[in-house]
Amino acid sequence: MSGAALRLISCLPGVKKLPKLKNTRNIAQVTGAVVLGGCIFIAYEVEALNKAVTIDTSAILQEKYKSYIYLQTTPSDEKENLAAGLTHKAKRELHKAARRFLEISSRLFLGSVDEHLSHVDADPHELALWVLLKRTQSGKKDSRFQAVRSLAENPHWHDYQYQTAAQAIDLRTAVGLARTPQVDLRFFLRTPALHNLENGPSLEDELRQLLGSLTRSEVDKCVQYFTSLALRESTQSLAAQRGGLWCFGGNGLPYAQSLTSVPSETVESFCLQALVQHSKVQSHCDHIVANGGLQLLQRVYHLRKNSLIIQRNVIRIIGNLALNENIHQAIAQSGWVSVLAEMMQSPHIMQVSHAARALANLDREALEEKYQDGIYILHPQTRGNQPIKADVLFIHGILGAAFKTWRQKDRSTLEKEMDAESMDDYTECWPKSWLAADCPNLRVLSVEYDSHLSDWMAKCPVDNQRKSLAHRSQELLKKLKLAGVGERPLVWVAHSMGGLLVKKMLLDASEDPDMYELLQNTKGILFYSVPHHGTSMAEYSVHVRYLLFPSVEVRELCKDSPALRNLNENFLNMARENEFKVLSFAETLPTNIGPMIKILVVPAQSANLGIGELVEVDVDHLNICKPEKKNSFLYKRSLQFISEALQSDVGP
Repeated sequence: MSGAALRLISCLPGVKKLPKLKNTRNIAQVTGAVVLGGCIFIAYEVEALNKAVTIDTSAILQEKYKSYIYLQTTPSDEKENLAAGLTHKAKRELHKAARRFLEISSRLFLGSVDEHLSHVDADPHELALWVLLKRTQSGKKDSRFQAVRSLAENPHWHDYQYQTAAQAIDLRTAVGLARTPQVDLRFFLRTPALHNLENGPSLEDELRQLLGSLTRSEVDKCVQYFTSLALRESTQSLAAQRGGLWCFGGNGLPYAQSLTSVPSETVESFCLQALVQHSKVQSHCDHIVANGGLQLLQRVYHLRKNSLIIQRNVIRIIGNLALNENIHQAIAQSGWVSVLAEMMQSPHIMQVSHAARALANLDREALEEKYQDGIYILHPQTRGNQPIKADVLFIHGILGAAFKTWRQKDRSTLEKEMDAESMDDYTECWPKSWLAADCPNLRVLSVEYDSHLSDWMAKCPVDNQRKSLAHRSQELLKKLKLAGVGERPLVWVAHSMGGLLVKKMLLDASEDPDMYELLQNTKGILFYSVPHHGTSMAEYSVHVRYLLFPSVEVRELCKDSPALRNLNENFLNMARENEFKVLSFAETLPTNIGPMIKILVVPAQSANLGIGELVEVDVDHLNICKPEKKNSFLYKRSLQFISEALQSDVGP
C-alpha cells in the first residue's frame, strides 16, 4: 500500500496520525491501513525478520498494494527461530494496534470520501473499488443500487479486489450482489469451515437430535406422527413403511404412471421434510437457529451434493427461515449467501427457483413482498431495471407441482432422435423459460400446495384435518397477499383441479374486504382441462380414481354434484359481473392410467365453463398444459390470451 495509500488515509477527515508500535522493530513496521465498516486491512512492510523468513517480492509486485503478503519459510529447523522471534509481547502489540484501527474505522470511511480522492496519488482503478464500496453505504437507495450494479458489472477487478470486497461488504450489499445476474462468486466469503464434515456424528443422528428438540405444537398432526416415527424407529422400520412416506411434503408425482414405483426415502431426507414443516412456524425457526440448525444444514448440503432433492429441501428450509428478519444476520454469518449465489447459477430451474425465493426473502432492500413456502418466483429471479407491470400466477392440479406441471411436453425416444437439435432448447418449466422471455415486464409466480399432506395414503392413524378446497383457499390467499399478489393486474393460469381452487379463492376474495383488491385486479383466467362440471373418474373404484384425484375433494367431483354446481354458478355470476376474460382448453385424447386403462379424464362438456372461449386440443389430461414447442399452437394461443388480457394495463 505504501506512500499512495498513506496519503489516501491521511487526507480523509477525522483520521489522526497512526500509532507506532513499540518493541517490534525487528518484526514489522505498520505503514498503512484501510478500514471499512469494521473490517481491517493491514499492510505490513517487513523490514527485518530472522533468517527463517524471506519475502517473495514477485508476489508483492503482482498484488500491488499488498492486500496479501506471501511468506516462504526456510527448512523446518529454522521454523523454530521464527516462532521464537514472534514473542508474546510482539503479538500483543500487534493486537493493540488492530484494536486501535477498529476504533477509528467509523470515522475513516463514514466521512465524505469521494471529494478527497481526486487529490490522491494512486491508481484510479484501485480507488474505484473503494468509492463503490463507500457508495453501497449511501443514505440514498438509488445510489446503493447503482453501486451494487457497478460492482457486479465491472469485469476488470483483480482477484485480491474481489476478496477485499468480500470482507468489506455488509449483508445488504452481499444479498444485492447475489441477486445480480451471473455475478462473480468471488464477491462472497467462503462458507465457514465445517468441522468433522465426514468424521463427526452421522447426519441422521444430528437431524434426529434437532427434530427431537423441537416442540410439536403448531404443526399438522400427521407431521407430528411421522416426526415421532422418524425419531423412534430405525432405518429398516422406516423402509418397511415407506409406502406412506413418499408423499411427505406435498411435491406429488409428475405423472400418474409413476405411482407404480414408489421412491424410497432415507431417514435423512425424511427428517429434512419434517424440518421443512417446522420451519414454517416462527417460534420453531428461532429454536432451529439457536440449536445449530444453520450449521447442520450446511453439513447436509455439502455432503449431499449429488442429491438435488435433498439440496432443494435444505434451501426450502433456509427460505422459510429467511421470512424472519431477526435471523438474517445468522443466515449470512453461517455462509448461506454464498451458497445461494452459487445455486442461482445452477443449470436446473428448480434449484435456481428455490434459491431465488430464499434470496428474495433476504432482500429487504429491494422487496417488500415475502414468499412463504410454496410460492415461487419464476421471473424476475434477480434484481433488474425492467419495471414489473402485472402478475401471472400458475396453479397446478392435485398430482402436480410448481415446476413439473409446467414443463415442456415429454418426447418419445424416436422424436428425440429425429429432432435432436430442438432438444437443446428443452425446458423444465415453460413459464420460466418462454413466457418470461416473451413478457419481461411480468412477474411470473408458481404456487405449490401440499396436495398430499392432507391424505397421506391412509397411512396416518391420526384423524387429521382434511384439507378441502375451502381450507386450501384460505391458506393460499394469505400467502398470496404476503407476496403482493393483487396489487397489480393479474392473470391466473390453472390446470385440472387447480382451476376449481382458483374459482374458490376468487369467491372468497369477493367476500373479504382485505382481499377485494385481488378481485378487482384479476383480468383473465386460463383453464387447462378444469372439471367445472365434475368427472366420471370420481365414479370409478377407489383405486382407479385415486390415481388422478387422491384428495378428499374427490367427493365433490362426482358429475353434477351439488357442491360443484354451487361453486360454478356462484363463480359465473361473479365472473360476468367483473368481466373476467376466460379461455378454456379441453383435452380430446384419453389418458393412460396404468398399463390397462385409458380414460378421458375431463371431457369437453365438463371443461366448458359456460363463458369465454373453449378450445379443444388433441392431447391428454396430463399434457394439456405442456406445450410441445415454443411455436406450438398451445403455447402461442396461451401467450396471446395473456397478452390480450393485460393489454390495456401493460401495453403491447
